[in-house]
Amino acid sequence: MKIRALRPEDRDSWGGLWKGYLDYYETELPSEMYDLAFERLLSGREHEFHGLVAEKDGALVGLAHYLLHRHGWKVQPVVYLQDLYVNAAARGSGAGRGLIEAIYAEADAMGCPDVYWMTQDFNAPARGLYDKVAVKTPFIKYAR
Repeated sequence: MKIRALRPEDRDSWGGLWKGYLDYYETELPSEMYDLAFERLLSGREHEFHGLVAEKDGALVGLAHYLLHRHGWKVQPVVYLQDLYVNAAARGSGAGRGLIEAIYAEADAMGCPDVYWMTQDFNAPARGLYDKVAVKTPFIKYAR
């Protein structure tokens, strides 16, 4: 399993993975949003999303999107892991753990002590991994 940065030539494979992720969460987005998201992930602009992929035998099997941002209670920035997905055939292969650990390494390299994310309470398979690599917090998300 190889974890690496997203590249321009990954667009089609990444799009298939992101569609799988959105399908899991019963969400649909127009094709323009795929294009915009991919452009943002590759932009390299400050305060923009970053993308990593898991590659096995030359095929992309997972993705992770994360964002570095300021925190009102800390001097250092923190990292928000927004999207993490591994296709069904590659689950249990270490791809998810590899993506999380790569984000931890990126955060450390950027001087960010904290990495956080959210998941649905029904996402039991992923939560099994998350319980091994992170600490569950008592926060509850509210949204408008």
